[in-house]
Amino acid sequence: MNIPTGSKSLPKLTSALLAAALLVSGLPLTAYAGDTWPFQGDSAPGANQPNVHGYTSSHIANWSPQTDPDAELLRSRVPLQQRIAPFAATQANPALSPQTRMMNVAGDYGNAFIENAPYTNKFAQYHFNFWQYIDYYSYWHGTATAYTPPEYYDELAQKDWQQKWFEFGMLNIPNPTYTDAAHKNGVMSLAGIFFSNNDRGQQTYKQMIVRDAHGNFPVAGKLIEMAQYFGFDGYFVNQEEMSPNVAAADIPDYIAFMKALQKGGLYVQWYDSLNTQTGANTFARTLNESNSSMLVDKSTKEPVSNSFFFDYGAGNTQITGARNYLTNLNSSLGTSYSLYDVGYAGLEAGRDRFKSVNGSALAAKLDAGGLPRLSLATLGADFVHAGLDEDMGLSYPVSHRSENDYQWMTHLREQLWWSGPNVNPKNTAKPAANTVSDVYADNRYWPGISSVIAERSVIKDNNFYTSFNTGHGLSYYVNGAVSSNEEWSNMSLQDIPVTWQWWQETTGNRLTVDFDYGPEYNLSGTERYKYKQIGGFNGGSSLVVNGNLNAENFLRLYKTALSLKTSSKLSISYNKPSGANSSSMSVGIILADDPNTVVKVPVPDSGRKTSGWVTKELDLSAYAGRTVAAFGLVFHPGQGVVNNYQINIGQIRITDGTAVKPAAPAGLTIANAFTDTNEMVVHWKLDPDYSKVKQYNVYVNDVYMGGKYDEVFYLKRLPAKSGTLKVVAVGADGREGEAATLAFNLNAAVSNLKVNSQADGKFAVSWSNSGNAAGEITVRVKSVNWITTAEPVQQHTVVPAGSTSAVFTGMPVNGDDYIVTVTAGNADPVSVSGRFMDTIAGPYAEAWSWNQDVLNLPMPNTRDWRYLYVYEDGVAKSFPTTYSSGNKPMIVRGRTTKASLSFRSTANVVYVVMEDYAGNRSEPVYLKGSH
Repeated sequence: MNIPTGSKSLPKLTSALLAAALLVSGLPLTAYAGDTWPFQGDSAPGANQPNVHGYTSSHIANWSPQTDPDAELLRSRVPLQQRIAPFAATQANPALSPQTRMMNVAGDYGNAFIENAPYTNKFAQYHFNFWQYIDYYSYWHGTATAYTPPEYYDELAQKDWQQKWFEFGMLNIPNPTYTDAAHKNGVMSLAGIFFSNNDRGQQTYKQMIVRDAHGNFPVAGKLIEMAQYFGFDGYFVNQEEMSPNVAAADIPDYIAFMKALQKGGLYVQWYDSLNTQTGANTFARTLNESNSSMLVDKSTKEPVSNSFFFDYGAGNTQITGARNYLTNLNSSLGTSYSLYDVGYAGLEAGRDRFKSVNGSALAAKLDAGGLPRLSLATLGADFVHAGLDEDMGLSYPVSHRSENDYQWMTHLREQLWWSGPNVNPKNTAKPAANTVSDVYADNRYWPGISSVIAERSVIKDNNFYTSFNTGHGLSYYVNGAVSSNEEWSNMSLQDIPVTWQWWQETTGNRLTVDFDYGPEYNLSGTERYKYKQIGGFNGGSSLVVNGNLNAENFLRLYKTALSLKTSSKLSISYNKPSGANSSSMSVGIILADDPNTVVKVPVPDSGRKTSGWVTKELDLSAYAGRTVAAFGLVFHPGQGVVNNYQINIGQIRITDGTAVKPAAPAGLTIANAFTDTNEMVVHWKLDPDYSKVKQYNVYVNDVYMGGKYDEVFYLKRLPAKSGTLKVVAVGADGREGEAATLAFNLNAAVSNLKVNSQADGKFAVSWSNSGNAAGEITVRVKSVNWITTAEPVQQHTVVPAGSTSAVFTGMPVNGDDYIVTVTAGNADPVSVSGRFMDTIAGPYAEAWSWNQDVLNLPMPNTRDWRYLYVYEDGVAKSFPTTYSSGNKPMIVRGRTTKASLSFRSTANVVYVVMEDYAGNRSEPVYLKGSH
């Protein structure tokens, strides 16, 4: 959990204080508009809200889930789903080969650095909705290491990328809810490893590839362990250090390190940035003798990585060279490498966006028939959301991308990028005139990813359901009624996206298709959408179809391989607010043994106006023994034209009755109730069979609080202090099972729980009792997460009924995290979290050494340090900082260059002093001479 800081203030070298130095150096204050700035108001982070953070190599080497903050709340438990076999007959472009793969390197919910929550009450974030076109997703934005004070991300840091004076980890693990969504769709989720001159300060590959006494790589072992624990699939490795480059002598160890990851069963993609003969940071954009050692060890034929991300600019010459090289490599080694498996040509999505240069870059990777000559990769395709303000010509402090009223723009921009210039993967022809300037895009140049990548699907077997959830909402609906009016984001709740957005077959008008988030969704800024806003059926959104219906229209929805039985049925929940007319709606089914025929199964009375949501069940037994290869909806006007036609589809379920209704989850407990901040963490026992249970829904007094396939959940804002906690599993057919319930009454518990951690080790806990409190009061204190004491604190005391305080002595004063829990009699326990008073900065304790007059000074491996001062004959030595931001009279965590790791000193006396985040300074450690 995100433990609040202790009571002592945190003096710091803020960005604002460094502005003067920047002005002197003449560096511009340029904003990177795609950053996610701290959420404010109701969406501000909860005091105990879990957040993803970054890791240095030393953090990884010492990693355990018990010491890593929030670890248990940052896991993905959804197993990687197998995709169905390719079937060209149902592809929008049957000529596209499924052997062409796609890597998407992008942000997750945004570009958050410190407060990157897996789920929260913020609608206006990025929710990737095109998993069907990719095979791998790696998360690219960097995250601050744990315990970085959030206030370091201040106004100047938000305004100027170069003024982020805190430490980013070289490892950025995936947001777990994004991994959930990726795995639902058969997509591998990859963490990011990144080394560069500016962005990672003192961190270097050398710290990662250290061997232990047995010749093993501790960091590699822990990377494997972390992937298994957090539930992701591998790593995207980007090695871009320069001056100094990678040492040629280190390359054999680097290769051995990569092989260790391979042997751990991980998928690893290598960014083509290293000449393995010289160690230089170079971009071959092909395969040759200077980089292929990072693909395969030719002496043993062992894989070193699974694939390469070729740097941007790979064209015909480089692709032909890579293909020829692989042919010769296969001949000499007896291997069978395919360029489609190991070669991914990169595109700068985030930089070039919808510009002509990006269209040309894509065309350079295609053959004469317009088909890719190798697999493809993009960096920064989340620009459709993150880059909105930049494309509008706006800069800090404007952030329309984080405002609800502008999300219709980001949705359309995403569809233009993936579905193509006409938002129709069946028609990716580029128009002569730009028709999307209203969303600050240009559809004259970019044909869309769907023009070069065949759509994939995981929809198979006998059961399927969708409620058209995109991963966020302005309310949460249950069976068509609002259960919670809080806005929300949670990619774990995203349904499998519609395969084709929007492929319509008609001789008449194309209808408008959109996701309807309800009346709170402001569409007044556009004329594109003119439907009555209804909202969702189960979740945050429904699928709305509207317009002037003047001919039959087949809206293709999902690519599938669903086996039908005599018991198979399809249920559809819909809401038709437009008046009764001669129109009709049918389910259009394409059977695998006759893919050119659309079988229409009518929805009875679907031309009538409904009074809210209705559900119809259709019998599919006539097609038993056959396989549904795709399905969608057919809209027919009947006689004449139906103007202003509208129908909302809330849910579709195809089932054969074999889905088991889940039992009530076992072991439902309240792990922590933080009454004064209105938060709660709940646990239950996970059913490990994902084929039977797809997620768990959590309710308080029947108000929907969220959900995930997991065994733990964080509740950010309780709707009531007492009532019934309910957790219910969702089965393979989308139906909820039996509920586990737990009554709670926090009104009867103590409140106003306060802690005063003092410099002399006294630790005073106080509270207020409820009017009906009875019985003795138990107070427990335990230290949690990364502690710096020899053993964790675990103390408790019992005080008489009616007491309002308890005092512990001899407690730490080192800034460790704690949780205090108070239980009054039989009342529910309540907790508060924080940090012990911090009066101590530990001394520098790394294995420094001298080589004549060169001091080797390893990066501190402690939780709580901000600066390291090096004194030469009593004078503080200055060190250069990244982004050429000037010299500082100390080593600044995350911002001093690697030059501080080894430097020449001719002083007679050299000593170092550490300073922590609280401003405490350590005792000096003498490295040369003495006091």
